[in-house]
Amino acid sequence: MEDQALLELAATLAERAGHAIMAVRAAGFAVERKRDFSPVTAADRIAEALIVDGLRDAAPAIPVVAEEEVEAGADAIPEGGRFWLVDPLDGTREFAAGHDSFAVLVGLVQAGRPVLGAVALPATGEVFGGIAGGAAWKQDAGGRRAISARRAPPGGPVVMGSRHYADDPRIAAFARSRGAAKVVNIGSAEKFCRLAEGTADLYPRFGTTMEWDTAAAEAVLVAAGGSLADWDGAALRYGKPGWRNPGFLATGRP
Repeated sequence: MEDQALLELAATLAERAGHAIMAVRAAGFAVERKRDFSPVTAADRIAEALIVDGLRDAAPAIPVVAEEEVEAGADAIPEGGRFWLVDPLDGTREFAAGHDSFAVLVGLVQAGRPVLGAVALPATGEVFGGIAGGAAWKQDAGGRRAISARRAPPGGPVVMGSRHYADDPRIAAFARSRGAAKVVNIGSAEKFCRLAEGTADLYPRFGTTMEWDTAAAEAVLVAAGGSLADWDGAALRYGKPGWRNPGFLATGRP
């Protein structure tokens, strides 16, 4: 399959998983705890099964690495050129708390870098897609249209921060150092999407994330003209032992 067809596959499965997540939300659910004490729900498992089965059926030659499968012990790093990275419900903490900023992430990695990705925001009905080196788009009730990251406005950049770390003094210090117009605290990879569509400008991350938290979202952001690098300015690499990312800075258009 060509990259465009793979992106459409990822976007379709992310959107379907989003519908399944919203159905679980409507029906009610219990919150469990994983080994690292992070939350997990039936929505995570149902969405992951839908995406993983769909990817393996449509593109059986491409290995799939998915968050809940890794948690269950399937942590081998794929050998070869390409593999999928899937987070079926990014922002489970937000979902469990009744907030709307959670996401479904399906990204394709090649040679250690994300090449395409789809991000669905189930609560708002938005789906974002992009191919690194190509173009990015957003799909909602009004249809599909191209999106582009913006240059920070004269009044100062809009800084995105994680709701869970809203009291982190490093975020406030960063915002002051950049002359930020405001800081918006929400959960999940939605923050990348707001940079990609040109409604925000910077997303500093000081804590740890996992590779499936960023692969799809980075592909969308890069396709929209933005960038993502660690605090030393190096690109993130994917397929690392343990799957953990360092801190990073996501930026709209330079």
